[in-house]
Amino acid sequence: MGTNRKSFNKDILVIGDIERFCEKIVQKLRENVLSRLHRNGGVVGISGGIDSSVTLSIAVHAFGPDKVVGIMLPEKDSNPESLEFAQKLANKFQVRTSVEDITSALEGFGCYERRDEAISRIFPEYNPDLHKVKIGIKQSITQNLPPIFSVTVVFPDGTEKSKLLPAAEYLQIVASSNFKQRSRMSMLYYHAEKLHYAVIGTANKHEVEQGFFVKYGDGGVDTMPIGSLYKTQVYQLADFLDIPSEIINRTPTTDTYSAEQTQEEFFYQLPFKSMDLIWYGWENNYDPEEVADGLNYSKQDIENIYKNFTRKRKTTDYLREPPIF
Repeated sequence: MGTNRKSFNKDILVIGDIERFCEKIVQKLRENVLSRLHRNGGVVGISGGIDSSVTLSIAVHAFGPDKVVGIMLPEKDSNPESLEFAQKLANKFQVRTSVEDITSALEGFGCYERRDEAISRIFPEYNPDLHKVKIGIKQSITQNLPPIFSVTVVFPDGTEKSKLLPAAEYLQIVASSNFKQRSRMSMLYYHAEKLHYAVIGTANKHEVEQGFFVKYGDGGVDTMPIGSLYKTQVYQLADFLDIPSEIINRTPTTDTYSAEQTQEEFFYQLPFKSMDLIWYGWENNYDPEEVADGLNYSKQDIENIYKNFTRKRKTTDYLREPPIF
């Protein structure tokens, strides 16, 4: 351990000079798009979530509002609030917008039909016109186990039933749902190419490094200005950039399945405040005992979470690989 190494503490990810920190991100985005990619501005897919909101604001600071376009990409499973919050964001930063409903494209791909076919093999009574659905991980990340997904059907009276997903059904549901991100990517590039702009990605550090993105979907972008930022740092930037409070206070969701679902429930298995700090400890080789002492976990919990992080990073390495020649 180096002599200048910080002791692990809950404030280790707090940004000091946030104005300078933000300006460096803005300057890097400006250089990447204008000088390296030789594009004239940026297109951002905005969902009313915290990551896309911060990304849009950064792009406006980099190029000006007249060189940024916000694209809203709803489909029939989307929460209507997403469109409402995205438009409020665009109005605040005075950027042009376009609403592209991708439902018809997804129907053409058979997205819903293929997904529902797999769900019906688990729940024969499932009817997409009556029931809502989601998939997620129910076990704790403190267990030293690979993630096991379940499918949950929400009935009209609000009751829920969950069953473990066999591998074949899980893969079919995910493959079908991934049409959503890949369709959005195609639409973003349509608008970007029409304007000679770059597609500005909205993924944060955890989405990139834990593999919480779709290859050639939301991972198919030209640049990721917040791709090295922890989620709690994204929130710090949101405060500094004066993102609307409704967006800051909104619980991050996948907005992929018809039933409401948080990102923690679907994939991460940890609250962001804890996950950021433990991930920082893991990637910077802090002893699990030191991390446990700084947080409300046991040493064994941290050791198991470290193992889960290692497993997740390894199993998603292929998502970050460029094409192999």
